[in-house]
Amino acid sequence: MTGYLAIFLTAILTENFVLAKFLGICPFLGVSKKVNTAVGMSAAVIFVMALATAVTYPINKYLLESNGLGYLQTIVFILVIAALVQLVEIVLKKFMRPLYNSLGVYLPLITTNCAVLGVVLLNIEKGYTFAESMVNSVGAGVGFLVAMVMFAGVRQRLENCDIPEMFKGLPITLVAACLVSLSFLGFGGMVEAIFA
Repeated sequence: MTGYLAIFLTAILTENFVLAKFLGICPFLGVSKKVNTAVGMSAAVIFVMALATAVTYPINKYLLESNGLGYLQTIVFILVIAALVQLVEIVLKKFMRPLYNSLGVYLPLITTNCAVLGVVLLNIEKGYTFAESMVNSVGAGVGFLVAMVMFAGVRQRLENCDIPEMFKGLPITLVAACLVSLSFLGFGGMVEAIFA
């Protein structure tokens, strides 16, 4: 049980895909202006990460690796992720129209979100079992959510600040992202000390 908890907390805090590995930066910067849209995007990413892992793990283990086709992993995984994102897009368009409209172009970009592909490939690279892969994927998704919500809060606070003209827009956004990322460095020793 502690092994699963360690994987989960590590995925959220020390190996955060956005703040530590710098994957999935496009939606991180694009959809983090409001907390509501950040939560909606994160929920979609969590769902796609978990579902992508559940689908790609057996495909990789029983179809690709057992037949010596491991070199096709990336192509197959991208196709699976693209199909899953289309499914999420259809569901959001049908049942959650306001969220679908607020996510705009960033929803289809989950297909090319390297964090989703990264978590699937990382599960294989680390040799995780199916259960460990699922825990890591959900943890990575929750880590994405934490990063998005924190950054959305920072960006909303920045709107009320008197920012020098040369820093307005993207520059202050990148400085704020850097500071949020630095705040996660402190978790590295904590997680290792707890589960060592």
